[in-house]
Amino acid sequence: MTNALLIRNARLLDPGLKIDRVGCLLIRGGRIVWWGGPDTSPAGSRFDVLDAGGLVVCPGFIDLHCHLREPGFEEKETIATGTEAALHGGFTTVCCMPNTKPPLDTVETVEYVKAKAEKEGVVRVLTIACVSKGRNGTELVDMKALAQAGVAGFSDDGDPVKTEALMRRALEIGKKLGLPIIDHCEDPVGGPPDGEVKIVARDLKLAEETGGWVHIAHVSVAGSAVLIKQAKDRGIRATAEVTPHHLTLTEEAVAKWGAQAKVNPPLRTEQDRQAMVRALKDGVIDAIATDHAPHTTADKQKDYAAAASGISGFETAFGSLMTLVHGGQITLAELIYRLTAAPARILGEKAARQGSLVVGTAVDMTIIDPNREWTVDVTEFTSRGKNTPLDGGRLKGKVMATLPRGTLAYLDESLKLERNVAPRQAQKEC
Repeated sequence: MTNALLIRNARLLDPGLKIDRVGCLLIRGGRIVWWGGPDTSPAGSRFDVLDAGGLVVCPGFIDLHCHLREPGFEEKETIATGTEAALHGGFTTVCCMPNTKPPLDTVETVEYVKAKAEKEGVVRVLTIACVSKGRNGTELVDMKALAQAGVAGFSDDGDPVKTEALMRRALEIGKKLGLPIIDHCEDPVGGPPDGEVKIVARDLKLAEETGGWVHIAHVSVAGSAVLIKQAKDRGIRATAEVTPHHLTLTEEAVAKWGAQAKVNPPLRTEQDRQAMVRALKDGVIDAIATDHAPHTTADKQKDYAAAASGISGFETAFGSLMTLVHGGQITLAELIYRLTAAPARILGEKAARQGSLVVGTAVDMTIIDPNREWTVDVTEFTSRGKNTPLDGGRLKGKVMATLPRGTLAYLDESLKLERNVAPRQAQKEC
């Protein structure tokens, strides 16, 4: 797209800035240069026009937690296919986890991913580095060097930080660097769900003692939410995320879909699911993160115990989450906030906050149809991972277009652009 783009008649929704109105906006050179009411249009040169009547324009979604699998597991996903899937899911920034092969525990591996993402990625990719060398839980990585390389945080995701001593030291250094330690809270000895609560309690205690910043990944049980609320009330620096599947599915999904519903942490009870929704609404849990975890068909066709854990979640995240909106459990504005402004605030400068709907800002933008019904068909996924229990299901709510860095990179086939429209014609129609 080389012309300026006029998006007209849309609901402009940016909950982070309390913007919610119907209007038109003009994008030129990757920035919003004008916006006005539904009956106005800008003067000037020609532009392309997208009629977004009935659609919602919001900041681009930001995912704090995904697995792009490259390097080392390209049969599951690559940076190219993963970011394409993210694009189709409305995400303009994603944070990739370090459990690759080799893991992201050195500046060299981080720079490799950054270079690949710059060359082949279609959305912004931020890297999360390991906490420990080789993710083996014994020796810290060079956190200072990795921070200088631009990582957004540190995590041994897939496993918890193994020892209290290692976690304490990581939090101490993380505090100096201003970066979070993102922990996969699971104690194998404790077993689920008590094992999650045990490590959450450990990490929050250490964060209080060190003044460091702990981010709790994929919270899944009510007991964890209680501890996080108590910690925040005491002024402990703690943030947290929850996945779409822990907000919308329960352990009953395993009986129905088997290994396709096997995730780590596992799906919990209906009481836990409801607790996750309440914690998200109340701000105890800060953001929604997909934990996009693509696997090969062979990975998932094994018996349940041996099958890989994870759901390919980029392309169904918004549609599945809209069940909460249509069910009256959260509002659309609350959902968009937890997908945009909330994760942006966690990332701070790393997010570059290029998603607000304000004149002069660089554009990271998503266009959604809250009422569009569609059928999930994994054969149409752009991700290499076809593993989801939602295959064949009907969802209500769909991403219609995604504009990372101001470029109309994805447009649903049902939408059509009017090309090279003269301003006078746009004035008549807008």
